[in-house]
Amino acid sequence: MEQEHIDPPADAIAAVSHHYPYPWYARLREGPALARDERLRLWVASRAEVLQEAFAHPALRVRPAAEPVPRAIAGTPAGEVFGRLVRMNDGATHDAHKPVLQRALGGLDLGGLRSAMPRITAQFPAPTLDEACFAWPVAGVSHLLGFADEALPLLANWTRDFVACLSPLSTEAQLHAASEAAAALMARFEALVAARPAREGSLLAAVRAQAPGDASRALLANLVGLLSQTCEATAGLMGNSLVALAREPGLADAIAARAEWIVALVEETARHDPSVQNTRRFVAEPTTVAGTRLEAGDAVLLVMGAANRDPLLNAQAERFMLEREDRRMLGFGHGPHRCPGQALACALAVGGVEALLTRGLDVAALRQRGWDYRASVNARIPIFR
Repeated sequence: MEQEHIDPPADAIAAVSHHYPYPWYARLREGPALARDERLRLWVASRAEVLQEAFAHPALRVRPAAEPVPRAIAGTPAGEVFGRLVRMNDGATHDAHKPVLQRALGGLDLGGLRSAMPRITAQFPAPTLDEACFAWPVAGVSHLLGFADEALPLLANWTRDFVACLSPLSTEAQLHAASEAAAALMARFEALVAARPAREGSLLAAVRAQAPGDASRALLANLVGLLSQTCEATAGLMGNSLVALAREPGLADAIAARAEWIVALVEETARHDPSVQNTRRFVAEPTTVAGTRLEAGDAVLLVMGAANRDPLLNAQAERFMLEREDRRMLGFGHGPHRCPGQALACALAVGGVEALLTRGLDVAALRQRGWDYRASVNARIPIFR
């Protein structure tokens, strides 16, 4: 059910929370490889091949050289965690811990996680849909790390407070709460890492096996980062999967008839309506991308929400298809900064959607009530009415 008869978004940032930005994205792809938006002071890339080039380009960095940590949180506990995250760094800092996390995540028992989700979600007896989308995936990762069940709601709340420091839309009060949450999370992870032994089969045990004896602040910050990266991105993936169930004709009936298709539902949602719609890269030195000259200090907005529907990346890209061969997507990045948690994020969203359907989610009522989208510059997260 496409919504093409509403006003288009004003720009690529407004598109994130627009009810249906995809026709506008299609027109954006037809324009220049890099389109200059003077009002946003950004170059905008929307084609799949341009994003792939930009993601792999050594002169395009994840943070501005002059501001490795946002000024609003510099010198705070939230700023310390932010500054140590591998996804917010290039070079040696990125290279030191990403392989550890990548190998540990690659060995996870995702089938076991899916089986554990009913017990994990039981720690949140009567959440709203919005609360479930935010809390359950974070609780799932906390469980994988080895935290006790009774700690899961508190960790989910702290994580949601902490991620406010990642948004330029946050208020002073939210930034203060984010720093308090960052300090609390670091203290909990210090205690978890200090405990011996780590729970057998836990993600923490896997990380320890990859980095024996490392209990540095940098490693602790990146364990916190596993929760923060899960929070909004997987809330959006789970929520947008529910939107697809309500919006796409016949999809709810198909899932009801074949529950195993929930996996395909989530994976196709990650491509068709991704939770992370865009990300930024900052030009460290004069260079050329897609034939366009860029100067040091320029910023480039990489619009994954547009690129995922590029017909050169996926056949019949505008169609939502459960049975899609060779599904390709850029919502988890590409190149050196490709997110190693794609399979985990999908497993968490599958477990969450499955738990909601088991609890009797009324898809017809959800369709009737509708939804809006949370204000954000990059994360597409529905708010259910």
